[in-house]
Amino acid sequence: MSLNGKVAVVTGAASGIGRGIAIRLAADGAAISVWDLNAAGAEETAELIRAAGGKAIVCAGDAAAKEPIAAAVARTHAELGPISILVNNAGMTGFDAFQTITQEHFEKVLRVNLTGPFLCIQAIIPDMLAAGWGRIINISSSSTETGAPMMAHYVSSKSGLIGLTKALAVEYADKGITVNNVPPGFIDTPMLRASPVDVDAYAATMPMKRPGKPSDIAGAVAYFASEEAGYVTGHTLSVNGGRYMN
Repeated sequence: MSLNGKVAVVTGAASGIGRGIAIRLAADGAAISVWDLNAAGAEETAELIRAAGGKAIVCAGDAAAKEPIAAAVARTHAELGPISILVNNAGMTGFDAFQTITQEHFEKVLRVNLTGPFLCIQAIIPDMLAAGWGRIINISSSSTETGAPMMAHYVSSKSGLIGLTKALAVEYADKGITVNNVPPGFIDTPMLRASPVDVDAYAATMPMKRPGKPSDIAGAVAYFASEEAGYVTGHTLSVNGGRYMN
């Protein structure tokens, strides 16, 4: 699936799923703008892409605030060109009993996981409209489909992201822009390893007996970014290793 000539923005690409997505889209030929608050990790991702013969720049900043987003878009335009593909991967999680979640914490999770993608799309979609071609891929969560205890703030924010996906898919369907989402299911990342979950024990209960890999999510994103997915929009492609059959 060639993405030659396309410019892709991947938010939260300093590690884990975001890094896997950035590397895969670069391997398919896209020039990558790596966005993350973690400048050092983002630079590591960019170096991995460059070492493999790809093209990448780093935009360090908050992908949930207007001014840093505008600055990152301007730099991407200057160094790579108009943006064709946006992957909203940046996010934050949390494991808190519902009654202990403060309004401030709830709103922070919503800001990162839902307001951030909203702002990124608003800033980047003019490029896609001008080109008559665009791909927006939102990384949601399998918890939106099953529910999850101790994660009311996270599940609420990611459910909103799926709603945003569907609304924009309909609004821009006749403009050459597709909007889809991938809800990862139990992917082995630094974020997961830092959580209270016993990763290996839980993985043993799943049909495939292993956690997923960032490359598993990257493959689904690469499909949505491709020409082959040009007639697919508003779709949720679950990548979960058969978890729902448990």
